[in-house]
Amino acid sequence: MSQYTVLFDANVLYPAPMRDALMQLAVTDLFKAKWTADIHREWIDALLRNEPHRERATLE
Repeated sequence: MSQYTVLFDANVLYPAPMRDALMQLAVTDLFKAKWTADIHREWIDALLRNEPHRERATLE
């Protein structure tokens, strides 16, 4: 288990390519990925501004 923990901010959780790359590194146990409920809400808000047809409940 990694000894490092990384706090992901909303700007790396959305857009998806950055999130996907960092999550791939996290699953290799390079570090533990963490984020707060506020950060989670923030990236969803950003996505919904750009793609209002999506449903918040599906993203959460």
